[in-house]
Amino acid sequence: MLYDLNIAWSPSTTPDQLLQTLILSSSLGYSTVALSHELTLPFPANPVAPFPKLPSSSAKLPNILHRATLPLTDPAASNYRLGSLVAAYDILAIRPLTDKAFQNACLTLDVPIISMDFTQHFQFHFRPKPCMAAVTRGVRFEVCYSQALAADARGRANFISNVTSLVRATRGRGIMISSEAKDALSLRAPADVVNLLNVWGLNSEKGMQGLGAIPRSIVVNEGIKRSGFRGVIDVVEVAKRDEKQGETDEDGKASDATGKKKNKGQNQKRKSDGEDAQPMSKRQAKKMKLASRGTGPDKK
Repeated sequence: MLYDLNIAWSPSTTPDQLLQTLILSSSLGYSTVALSHELTLPFPANPVAPFPKLPSSSAKLPNILHRATLPLTDPAASNYRLGSLVAAYDILAIRPLTDKAFQNACLTLDVPIISMDFTQHFQFHFRPKPCMAAVTRGVRFEVCYSQALAADARGRANFISNVTSLVRATRGRGIMISSEAKDALSLRAPADVVNLLNVWGLNSEKGMQGLGAIPRSIVVNEGIKRSGFRGVIDVVEVAKRDEKQGETDEDGKASDATGKKKNKGQNQKRKSDGEDAQPMSKRQAKKMKLASRGTGPDKK
């Protein structure tokens, strides 16, 4: 199963354009996609997912999730809003814009995805220590390939440089690949995406993990956080006991009990027979012999 957890959506996107993008993503082999809404500060007190209802279509559509992407400049600006956003969206992602925000996202914030616009020139470097700390905590870095397709020459150069630095800092671990496609023309087939990132240092095996295993783990973990017990245990429906099987089990138990009683009686009978057939001791034989002589006819 292949995942694309970043299909860009904005209020200016029409339902027909969104439907075309979803149909093409399904035809390319993506089974689950996430519609991403980039929020702006300040966040509303009671956020609601603003995604529209899709028009009816006979074409096959992928499984659709809702995602919120939060641009973060001040590390403490949105901490008190994360709880309300979790209730409104299926997935949360942070887009840090400063060095402090990036450090906070890697080391502190409880978010599954760090998404960045790699076409920009950052004032900080991707150092291995915070990046590997984020990967160890379960945070994943998102690389959106459509950013390079829509950028100019300078933006593409920044994209290649930043992605190469991130792959070097993380050693290719914890990298999730998404499209961030604003229309259907920005989507690419999975094999093309893996080959493209292979040129920039991410090997093919980890590239396929970035399209399959890594986003799947994010979807599963976020689902458990929202539906499971304390975000750790997911309660699955318990299988009901079949009535016929229950009757068979009861009959089997009754027959076992009857057989045990019968065997117990036979064992006791064998034991008593064995006790009767025990050999007589010499003392008992002598006593019986003397007794038989005493009861015999008297001598004259």
